[in-house]
Amino acid sequence: MEFKSKNPFLNNKSFSATSKVEQVHRATVIDYDNEMTLSGTINKTLLLFLLLTASAIVIWWMAFNGYNPIIPAIGGAIIGLILVVISAFKPQYSPILAPGYALFEGLFIGGISAIFEAKYPGIVIQAVGATFVTFAVCLGLYKFKIVKVTEQFKSVVVAATLAIATYYLISWVVSMFTSFQPVHYGNSMMSIGISVFVIIIAALNLFLDFDRIEKGVEQKMPKFMEWFGAMGLMITLVWLYIEFLRLLSKLSSKD
Repeated sequence: MEFKSKNPFLNNKSFSATSKVEQVHRATVIDYDNEMTLSGTINKTLLLFLLLTASAIVIWWMAFNGYNPIIPAIGGAIIGLILVVISAFKPQYSPILAPGYALFEGLFIGGISAIFEAKYPGIVIQAVGATFVTFAVCLGLYKFKIVKVTEQFKSVVVAATLAIATYYLISWVVSMFTSFQPVHYGNSMMSIGISVFVIIIAALNLFLDFDRIEKGVEQKMPKFMEWFGAMGLMITLVWLYIEFLRLLSKLSSKD
């Protein structure tokens, strides 16, 4: 049985639907300037990364100059999540929502990074390096067709991703109202193993992002889908970075 996700950021449903509309339009008017391109998606990804980095640097500076980063970090995470949900169902608004997501998510990244850095000096640069190395390796594996994104591959990755999200949500809710401590807390071998597993699944999501962008270019989808694809890639990179922070903090606390 094929597993299908309702979340457009986890499958190609939104891309396929948009492509059909564009094909009807192209029957009468061919405008290549309004089509999704690989270079356009790369440029927009870089722009989102710069916006996120600039926002994170501001909060980082505030945190190390006596300001509490918790409130802007939480606020940025909440607003960023809202923008992601809206964009998932209304990808045509991505040109506005994607930059907004990068700015607000930068508040969260900057705040959480400052907190981890204060407790474990040097951890941020390690997490950043691990994230970029993972991205480069996955991109190389995808580009040279060493890893192929099949329908079965997509189903397994999406199922695992949703399972992780569900586990995190249930653990968070239960820990709020009880004294129960989820197994992924602390620095036990079980906790470290879970973090490694989650990082692997997050990395596998990069292959889905690469495939989604490539298919979008091939299907000549509307220009705004460049923002949608770039936003999806940034979401995965942010998730991967946070998981590396968590893993490295567990390893550091065992020293």
